[in-house]
Amino acid sequence: MPAQYPLPVFHFTVEWGGTRVGFTEVAGLTQENQAIEYRDGSFPEYSSIKMPGLRKFSNITLKRGIIKSDNELFKWLSTIKLNTVERRDLVISLLDEQHQPVMVWKAHNCFPVKVEGPGLKSTGNEVAIESIEIAHEGLELQND
Repeated sequence: MPAQYPLPVFHFTVEWGGTRVGFTEVAGLTQENQAIEYRDGSFPEYSSIKMPGLRKFSNITLKRGIIKSDNELFKWLSTIKLNTVERRDLVISLLDEQHQPVMVWKAHNCFPVKVEGPGLKSTGNEVAIESIEIAHEGLELQND
């Protein structure tokens, strides 16, 4: 049986609304359960008990190189009006050597909360990168 190695992080795809978009970095695939602390005054211990509470999801940050005349991220951010926004589902897939998904994260009802342009520098020698921060209402992980 061959050795099992951890998966590298550099081969992945991002899709929203069925459209595949190239990104250089994805961060924030985080979920947690918040603890609720409770103590009744008649407890013999002078401490509280803890029980599972609400689930909390971090915002997802995506980064990519800027391409001339591609304003998709800013256009999506501009769809936000008073209590309305264009929501999209986001699918992030970590791929194997055959370009097949090994792990898939699905974020539901996503919408942009921040779009950031590149840091410009007269002596820079790198690609102009933009980022988008996305809020969502749930993150599920699928192992294929």
